[in-house]
Amino acid sequence: MKKQYFINANIIDPHNSLNENGGLIVAEDGKIEAIGKKVNTNNLPTREKPTDLKGKYIFPGLVDMRVFVGEPGYEYKENFKTLSNAALSGGVTSAVTMPNTDPIIDNVSIVDFLKRRGRDKSKINIFPCASLTQNIEGTNMTEFGLLAKKGIIAFTDGVKTIQNTSLMSRIMNSAKDLECLIMQHAEDYHLSKNGMINSGIIATKLGLSGIPEIAERIIVERDLALLEKIKCRYHISQLSSAKSVEIIKERKNDVKFTCGVSINNLSLNENDIGDFKTFLKLSPPLRTEEDREALVQGLKDKTIDVIVSDHKPEDEESKRLTFSQAATGASGIETLLSLSLELYHNDSVKLETIIQALTCNPAKILRINKGNLSIGNDADFCIVDLDKPWIVKKENLISKSKNTSIEDKKLQGKVTNTFVKGKELFKI
Repeated sequence: MKKQYFINANIIDPHNSLNENGGLIVAEDGKIEAIGKKVNTNNLPTREKPTDLKGKYIFPGLVDMRVFVGEPGYEYKENFKTLSNAALSGGVTSAVTMPNTDPIIDNVSIVDFLKRRGRDKSKINIFPCASLTQNIEGTNMTEFGLLAKKGIIAFTDGVKTIQNTSLMSRIMNSAKDLECLIMQHAEDYHLSKNGMINSGIIATKLGLSGIPEIAERIIVERDLALLEKIKCRYHISQLSSAKSVEIIKERKNDVKFTCGVSINNLSLNENDIGDFKTFLKLSPPLRTEEDREALVQGLKDKTIDVIVSDHKPEDEESKRLTFSQAATGASGIETLLSLSLELYHNDSVKLETIIQALTCNPAKILRINKGNLSIGNDADFCIVDLDKPWIVKKENLISKSKNTSIEDKKLQGKVTNTFVKGKELFKI
């Protein structure tokens, strides 16, 4: 690979407290050789012709902590190749994949298969999760130790929640002993049973069963109470309500844990569902505008650590059904950054805070050396035109499934180039 020079870029790398105009040098081995304001035309070899980015932004490659990939078992919805192409178009260079496949990622042999497929088919860095319980049935724990040795970086039941408190206690004890990360989807099944959208006026108007915010709050409070006694690595995958944010804020000084939020819950509310838009049937559900504003404030004051896409591709046949029968989830990895930038453009959250929640924060939680532009590290980064306007059209999406929750939405800010290990793998 030839050495590459980029100049006149606005560089933001929260991990290294970098926010300045400068340049980037990528060495022949795909590593970062130099970065910052010292990289300019005055300091470059005269024979080299650098790429002038003309004020575009360079961000570290995004780390998406919650991605569903259809492989194995649901390749007709998404596979590693289509996922990585979609991710690259959105500036995502590292993805944490959920274990909800067929078969479930709950034993060593399936992990071996998954890693081989990821290595052979994916262009981005794939970090697989395994399930907390066998076949995600919520009864018997998986072999954390064996799976961690095989390269599993976190454990979660994905869209399911550990309901049994005794089992959750045992899981936390094992996680503590083995230094494993637990990622919990917080939802009490007894309270959310048959629910489809947020419990409230909209649910009543549409005649749909509701999911009350207390269903999330009860699991959050239970797990944090357990965490006081069993200090393991614990992460709440997605918050959706103002009450949950309130609890997190109160408890963060007493208990060590982290939490995330889906870009869907940061950008949309229950009113967007309109007349039964099944592409907005999500988990956790979209809640009130007050809840959305509380989540934005939680991100702004750093109560919330991470933004995720919650990319869950579903084929059209699974969504073109009645609301009660339609599958839950939305495709979102390629619009994650652009939709997050909406919070910057409307002056809700600082740009550096947004990038931190998309890059170095998830990497720190996962204990992976990604999401930064440190010298000597892989040159995983994206170039972004912060002001470029565009409209989300499902026919232009790269993901195999087109179930976007923001069809026809006007966005400002677009990834123009994405590099992994110094190689340009996406370009407009």
